[in-house]
Amino acid sequence: MAPPAGRLTAPSSSSPPTPSRSALLLAFATLYLVWGSTYLAIRIAVASLPPFVMGALRFGGAGAVLYVFLRLRGLPRPSPRNWGAAFLVGGLLLGVGNGLVCWSEQWVPSGQAALIVATVPLWMTALPWLAGRGQRPHLAALVGVALGLAGVATLVGGLSGARGTAAGAALFGGRLGLLLASLSWAVGSLWSRRLPLPKEAAMATAMEMLAASPLMAVTALARGEWGRFHPAAIPPGPWIALAYLGVFGSVAGFGSYVFLLKHTTPARASTYAFVNPLVAVVLGTAVLGETIGARTGVAALLIVSAVAAVIWGSGARRTRA
Repeated sequence: MAPPAGRLTAPSSSSPPTPSRSALLLAFATLYLVWGSTYLAIRIAVASLPPFVMGALRFGGAGAVLYVFLRLRGLPRPSPRNWGAAFLVGGLLLGVGNGLVCWSEQWVPSGQAALIVATVPLWMTALPWLAGRGQRPHLAALVGVALGLAGVATLVGGLSGARGTAAGAALFGGRLGLLLASLSWAVGSLWSRRLPLPKEAAMATAMEMLAASPLMAVTALARGEWGRFHPAAIPPGPWIALAYLGVFGSVAGFGSYVFLLKHTTPARASTYAFVNPLVAVVLGTAVLGETIGARTGVAALLIVSAVAAVIWGSGARRTRA
């Protein structure tokens, strides 16, 4: 994955000071490249690790280390209201959003997963308008939403010879899971700037990971995953992938996303959707030998064009306002 914004308007005067251009560029570069590689790491990890167990370990470990580090550096203890916001946002972004990505990648190739998750900016544009909390999107953005839906329909409906089989049903279910993950990620992102999260992006990141970990652990328990979790039987590859996801995907990647949500617009923070699918497809093809069929290529063209139209339309709407 997306993930993880608020109203498509400028931050209020109480927002944190604008960071330097170099800090923003570093955050964007980390988001583009690191998050694009996490789809490959997830695919490798869930080959042996149960998906929600993996998520609980990933976010619990990364969140705990980051939280302790920040507290030792003198950051204040979060309030109960901060924790309540973190449980809501972390549950939507990570517990549901990332959790379903991990679950889906048991069957869906990493490149396809990245393409479906790339629809997050479409949801973030359409949802405020549909909920009556935002202006009608620019025509270009509406065209982008339509193109994105067509791209997803093209990809989700493409089961070819697997249609009607158990493998085809699993693949179709995984793709639908990714759509739900994208929707949950968009809702969590939109709410994150409305809720009383800590002003420090790093602390908000740590709290959201700590909030998501027990939610994923309980989900794993309900699914019987802990009974299938045998650490000694897992080869080194998935453990290395899990460590990469914890350090780079969670702390560096998710931290950069939270940072950008606080200091840029949701539309700009979502531009990772341009690059992540390309990185994921290249890595999936090179490392795992994933194939790119004609249907996937058409879907990729539609979805990337849709994201471009949505981002451009959002910018045009702000320019006219």
